[in-house]
Amino acid sequence: MTDVLQIYADGSFDAASRSGGWAFVVMEADCQIHVANGTMVGSSNNSFEVLSVLNAIFWLENEAPTMPVTIWTDSAHVVEGCSRWRMIWRGNGWKRIRSNSHERRRAIPDVKFWQQLDVFLERNLQVRIELCKGHSGIPGNDHADMAARAALTSIRVPFR
Repeated sequence: MTDVLQIYADGSFDAASRSGGWAFVVMEADCQIHVANGTMVGSSNNSFEVLSVLNAIFWLENEAPTMPVTIWTDSAHVVEGCSRWRMIWRGNGWKRIRSNSHERRRAIPDVKFWQQLDVFLERNLQVRIELCKGHSGIPGNDHADMAARAALTSIRVPFR
């Protein structure tokens, strides 16, 4: 079965300004039906990769809540987080735990984003998060990358 919607999500981050952009592109067959992007201050590229998927999910909940969907990302961090880590983190009270019992439980970066993703993915089993190779000529991924970078540049103050 082929998913009706394919969503490509990507993030961009500028360490110098501590700001980033997120974007997602919704495709139905070969037609682009929606694009969204945004920007904010953040802490890492991974934050904006997760945020791009989360914003795609917010769109899905409002516009296509029952459709089978694949969300494509070039972030292995997001794919691993959605497919494996979130279940472990949830079981550990949303903390990272090391095998050494004397070490402190460590906070999970972007825990609020991950918790929101977890709730959505548990409710929507028809949504899959998959890895695609970035910067490899996949039109949806390339467009999401450009939109995330465009969002990032829109908040920069010109040099005077």
